[in-house]
Amino acid sequence: MPLRGREMTLSFPPFTRAVVWLLAINTAVFLALSAFGTRSVINWVYLNLGLVPSQTVFHFAIWQIVTYSFIHAGFWHWFGNMLGIWMFGSTFESSWGTRRFLELFFTGVVGAALTTIVLSFAHILINPDVPTVGASGGVFAILMAFGLVFGENEIMMIPFPFLIKAKYFVLILIVVTVAFAISGGGSTAYLAHLGGLLFGYLYVKFAPAKRKQFSLSEWWYGLNNSYYRWKRRRAAKKFEVYMRQHEGRDVHFDEHGNYIPPDDDPRKGNGGSKSGWVN
Repeated sequence: MPLRGREMTLSFPPFTRAVVWLLAINTAVFLALSAFGTRSVINWVYLNLGLVPSQTVFHFAIWQIVTYSFIHAGFWHWFGNMLGIWMFGSTFESSWGTRRFLELFFTGVVGAALTTIVLSFAHILINPDVPTVGASGGVFAILMAFGLVFGENEIMMIPFPFLIKAKYFVLILIVVTVAFAISGGGSTAYLAHLGGLLFGYLYVKFAPAKRKQFSLSEWWYGLNNSYYRWKRRRAAKKFEVYMRQHEGRDVHFDEHGNYIPPDDDPRKGNGGSKSGWVN
């Protein structure tokens, strides 16, 4: 539990917007499965919405690398992950904003899924036919980021009445997770936790700084726009060829795929002015 200063004053984090969304979705799924989930329904959910590496790879069930994070196996599994999202995630959302917090969380979720898939096919402690569920990958990414960004902040190890700096807490967490992963860890996918820690570290260290106003979503929109500009330029070239072959006249487009009226065509020596719209 994060504290302020040295005076042992408890500081409960707020329920920020994205944190509330994640808590609500995970809780709704958990309650629905608890109330209405028969054994056959739960088996179907685990095999189709949980992360089953053999299904994800060989049957292209790509959605599983995200949907598995909204399914939890039991009360304490659900409660622990929701507590982690709230206690540590709200700090990031308050500081970084909703979009970057969600990017961090889902980077951990997807990173943990990819780690699980790779290690399962390498036959390292994980069976590719066994489903993995839970938001622990995203939670561990948040914990790693908390240790890196707010490492000097002190937290209370409830129920133990002592303080520890966040960076040391994360270090202990890594050591314990590695130890459980090596020992087999029972039914808990500790290797997926390690994937969340790794991708949380990579996100904090290599994602563009907040001041650059850049994010993964903006990168995607930029890539998408580049694709449509390329399609427009290609269509413009095809139209030029069509008009030359079937209509017997030349039409011209600029490098953006915008039509150049004949009077504005720079090849006619009018100074190169252009009209039209530019994306």
